[in-house]
Amino acid sequence: MRQKSKSKKKPASPSARQVWERSWQAHWRKAGLPGYELPHSGPGTRDRELLNQIRSPARETARLKRINNEFSHAFKALHPLGPAVTVFGSARFASNHAYYRLAQKVGGELARAGFATLTGGGPGIMEAANRGAHEAGGASVGLNIILPHEQAPNPYVDQTVNFHYFFTRKVCLVKYSCAFIVMPGGLGTLDELFEAATLIQCKKIGPFPLILLGTRFWDGMRKWGQYMMQQGVFAQEELGFGRVTDSPKEAVDLIVRGLPGALRKRLKPI
Repeated sequence: MRQKSKSKKKPASPSARQVWERSWQAHWRKAGLPGYELPHSGPGTRDRELLNQIRSPARETARLKRINNEFSHAFKALHPLGPAVTVFGSARFASNHAYYRLAQKVGGELARAGFATLTGGGPGIMEAANRGAHEAGGASVGLNIILPHEQAPNPYVDQTVNFHYFFTRKVCLVKYSCAFIVMPGGLGTLDELFEAATLIQCKKIGPFPLILLGTRFWDGMRKWGQYMMQQGVFAQEELGFGRVTDSPKEAVDLIVRGLPGALRKRLKPI
């Protein structure tokens, strides 16, 4: 009589926590040791050898000098820039992507309205916006970040300013802009979006229009914002500067109408 084969138990699926832990550890094994700096003595002494970084007054002074020099160079380079609009968005969209083509139209509309187009200077959405401005005959400027894998400025910028620090670059993307158009993007784009929104909300800059392009992409953000408003963390009127649309022309028209009269007179439409 044939014996019934014992059924093999399927291995248990890893929990969400285990998946997260494995992914996180795999990422850092590839990235190497983090560059976090610790002081000479105190609680971090034992970790200092592992992390191979030392914080000292001399190093901090040198860093301050580099930061100051970076700001000084950028301020001199961007001082002559006329009314400009910064376009934020992902570096990952190829030229055949619908969002790339949408950003290209944005750059063209900005140029025709008389704005300089300001971006992070890289590929994807940044390249598309610079390309649209360049092809329409408008000013096209890129603030390029120097990364370990050497992000090169895209070929459609008339002027490039290079930065080593993300925060100095972001300061200049905000400082030299009178409005912001936010295209679909990832963590960097969200960082830039919330930085600009916070500064406008707190009246540190502006009031400047902040337009999100791509209603489908930003739908979750809108719902989250409505939930946050219901929780009382901000009021509806505090975000009145924000709009969502699918039309590059409408986005630029909203910006032009939202500018103070004196600034609007400085525009030189093409």
